[in-house]
Amino acid sequence: MKVKYFAWVRERVGKAEETIEPPASVRTVEELIAWLSGQSEAYAYAFEKPKVIRAAIDRAHVKQDAAIAGAREIAFFPPMTGG
Repeated sequence: MKVKYFAWVRERVGKAEETIEPPASVRTVEELIAWLSGQSEAYAYAFEKPKVIRAAIDRAHVKQDAAIAGAREIAFFPPMTGG
């Protein structure tokens, strides 16, 4: 699946997007964040406060307990403010 990173998540990870194949045991957005956090110090830093990270699966905003099975694209971004 393709993973996209936005704003300071992108800056901390060091890339805008990548294609990944998480293990079958990774079934939700929350589990994907935990798995990514274990990949390197950059990912650990990007996801150090996982509860503030927002996610979208195939361009639809989802909660962290959402299943990732069949997802073509998952995007991660920090909270946004209006203005």
